[in-house]
Amino acid sequence: MSKPSSAQGWIVTFAGTGINLGLGVLYSWSVISKALQKDWQWSASKASLPYCIACAVFALVMVFAGRAQDKVGPRKVASLGGVCAGAGLIIASLASAQSIMPVIIGFGLLIGAGMGLGYASATPPAVKWFPPYKKGLITGIVVSGFGLASVYISPLTNSLLGSMGINNTFLTLGIIFLIGIVLLSQLLKNPPPGYVPEGMPAVGSANHQEARYEYDWNEMMKTPQFYLLWIMFACGSFAGLMIIAHMARIAMKQLPGINLGFILVALLAVGNAGGRILAGMISDKLGRTQTMFLIFIGQAVVMFFFSQFTTTLLLIVGSVLVGAFYGANLSLFPSTTADYYGTKNLGVNYGLVFTSWGVGGAFGGIVAGKIFDATQSYNGAFMVALVICLLAAVLTFVTKAPRVRLANGDFLAAGKQ
Repeated sequence: MSKPSSAQGWIVTFAGTGINLGLGVLYSWSVISKALQKDWQWSASKASLPYCIACAVFALVMVFAGRAQDKVGPRKVASLGGVCAGAGLIIASLASAQSIMPVIIGFGLLIGAGMGLGYASATPPAVKWFPPYKKGLITGIVVSGFGLASVYISPLTNSLLGSMGINNTFLTLGIIFLIGIVLLSQLLKNPPPGYVPEGMPAVGSANHQEARYEYDWNEMMKTPQFYLLWIMFACGSFAGLMIIAHMARIAMKQLPGINLGFILVALLAVGNAGGRILAGMISDKLGRTQTMFLIFIGQAVVMFFFSQFTTTLLLIVGSVLVGAFYGANLSLFPSTTADYYGTKNLGVNYGLVFTSWGVGGAFGGIVAGKIFDATQSYNGAFMVALVICLLAAVLTFVTKAPRVRLANGDFLAAGKQ
C-alpha cells in the first residue's frame, strides 16, 4: 500500500476547485437578473431577492456543513451539495413572470444550501494535505474555482437565455451541475490519521515543533479575534457582492447602448479568481492582516472612482479590480481562520466566520437595489461601500493572532514562539 503523499493532496485540491467552478453559478445572477427585469418586468429589488436569500442561506448552511464534513468527511457532504444545487436550478425552471416562489425556493434556498454544503467541503481537506507555509496558496487555488466560474457561466447563461429563454436555461444548468459536482465530490478525502505533509519534520523528531492547540468552535467564539474577523469579512463581502449582483445593470447605466454586461461579469470573475490565488501567495509571505489592509484600501479606492468608469476600458479595469479585491477576501479569511484556530475543526470554525459573508452579501445586494430603485443611480451605494471598506481597513490594526496555545491547552512561555 503506497504512502499518502502531497500528490494525493493535489488531486483533492483540484477536485475542490472543480466543485467550486460549478457552485459559482451564484455569480451568473447578474446576467439572469437582467433577463428577469427585461423579459419578466421584475423590479431591481425583486430580481435581487433570490440572490440575497442564496447568499444568506449559503452562509448559514456553511456552519452546519463545516461541522458535518469535520465529522463524516467531505465526500458525502459535497455530494449532497451537488444534489441540492442541481435540484434547485431545476425547481427554479418552473417559475414565471407572475410566480417568484420557484426561484426563491430553487435558487434562493436550495442553491444556497448546495453552495454551503459543497464549499464547506472543498477547502478543509485540501489544506490538510500541505504544510502551513502553503496554506494561503492552496486555499487560494481551491476557492479560485468559485470566482472563476463566471468566466464560462456568464457567457453560457447569456447564450442559453438568448436561445431557449429563462426557464430552460435554469433546467439545463441544473442538469449540468447536478452531474458534475456529484462526480467530482467522490475525489475529496482527508489525509489519514498521523499524516505529516511532505517537507515537515516527523512528529517526535528533534525539529518537530510542539503541537498547537486546535480550537473548538465555542472556544473560538470566546476570542475577540473571531468578531474582528467577522466584521472585516462582512465589510469586504458587502462591497464585492454589491457590484457582482448588479454588474450587468450598472454597465447598462454607465455605458448605455452597449451590451457589455455578461462580458464584464466574466472579466470580474477572472479578477476574482486571480485575486484569490495572488492574495493567498502574498499573505503567505507578507502576513494575513497586512494583506487584508492593502485589500480593503484597494476596495475603497475602486468604490470611490466606480461611478466615473463611463468608458469601455475603464469599466473593464474597474470590473477586474472589484473581482480581484473581493476574491482576495475569500482566500485570506479561511487561511487566517486556520492560522488562528487550527485545521482540525476548520470546517465548522470557518463556517462560523463565513456567516459574515452572507450578511455582507445580502445587505450589499439589497442596499444597492433599494438605492437604485429610489434614485435610478448606484452612486449612493458606491459611497456606502467606500465607508464600510475604510472601517475594515482600520480594524486590521487591532486584529492580532490569539496567544499561541499548545495541544494540552497551556500557553507558550513568552519568547518561545
